[in-house]
Amino acid sequence: MTDLEVARAMFDAWDRLDWDAAIDLFADDGVLHSVMQEPLVGKEAIAGRLRELAAGATWITLDVKTLGMIDGKVFVERVDRFGFNGHEGEVPVVGVLRIADGKVTEWLEYYDRATLLRGMGL
Repeated sequence: MTDLEVARAMFDAWDRLDWDAAIDLFADDGVLHSVMQEPLVGKEAIAGRLRELAAGATWITLDVKTLGMIDGKVFVERVDRFGFNGHEGEVPVVGVLRIADGKVTEWLEYYDRATLLRGMGL
């Protein structure tokens, strides 16, 4: 798969709430970093966070607006829409993914955390 195909597969896994597929797309030592929090390092840490999310998520749509490659990285502009524990919300997001050998090695996420938490009812 190309890097863009890996990114699309990741977004599709989130849309389907297929957390096993999402986790499998990370490298063993991959990093998931919402930049306003400490990074999650390694599949086990990432899996733990995604399973916490899965416990409350009823639906998620990652509405990709722009997707492309710059300097060997995948850049995505999107609006994440979701249902979480009876609440619905949306948050604009910019993500930057590094991909090697068909696996995400680093995924940086930039969004307004207060908007996300408000949408989640937290």
